[in-house]
Amino acid sequence: MDRRESIKSLLVGSLAGGLMVSGCAPNEEVQVTQDVSNSQGYGRTKKEQKRDAQLMGEQFLSEHEIDTISILCDIILPKSSAFQSALDAQVPAFIEFIVKDMPIHQLSIRGGIMWLDNWSNTIFENDFATLSVNEQHILLDQIAYPEEAKPSLLTGVKFFSRMRNLTLTGFYTTSIGISELGYKGNTPNIWDGVPEEVLEAHGLAYEPEWLRKCVDQDKRMDIAEWDEKGKLLT
Repeated sequence: MDRRESIKSLLVGSLAGGLMVSGCAPNEEVQVTQDVSNSQGYGRTKKEQKRDAQLMGEQFLSEHEIDTISILCDIILPKSSAFQSALDAQVPAFIEFIVKDMPIHQLSIRGGIMWLDNWSNTIFENDFATLSVNEQHILLDQIAYPEEAKPSLLTGVKFFSRMRNLTLTGFYTTSIGISELGYKGNTPNIWDGVPEEVLEAHGLAYEPEWLRKCVDQDKRMDIAEWDEKGKLLT
């Protein structure tokens, strides 16, 4: 089994239990996310949609940082004759969004890139993004395998591990990645209540008022409101 197939086999089992980056929700490519956020069934409140738009309009990472992240993403999940790449799925844009949505990643990503450039300048007298592909691989091979890395490279090991997790999460939560996995997951549908024949078999029936409030598909995107006694208002 090659590296890509090994990743896929691990992910199929882990998707059901949670994503690789705590707090990340399954995403489409960032450009698509802006389009679906206002569509029916997207499941975002107006407050959440406003925050999404605000984050989309901000820029945290510099051009140099994005370039470096793009190189790392492409090395971690490259394009081949059989598979699309992390760049095809716009994973760098996903990471740019994540560091704004989850600021806990900001220092680690920005500091990690600074560490990588400093180390690259120490070894090859150039920033990582300007190195040849062979030189980039020489550096990354020393931090990509935690069990084999030197203690002095621990910062780099942690940074690369975070980048690998973000890259895999970003890729395998897009339509491209999900298609590659062949993972269907849960399929949303419309709930119209307990089937009539089941209710009849148990001598039960819905109250028309309850049906009007709770099983009206024209109002399925509305947020329910309750009074102080717990009675459903709308």
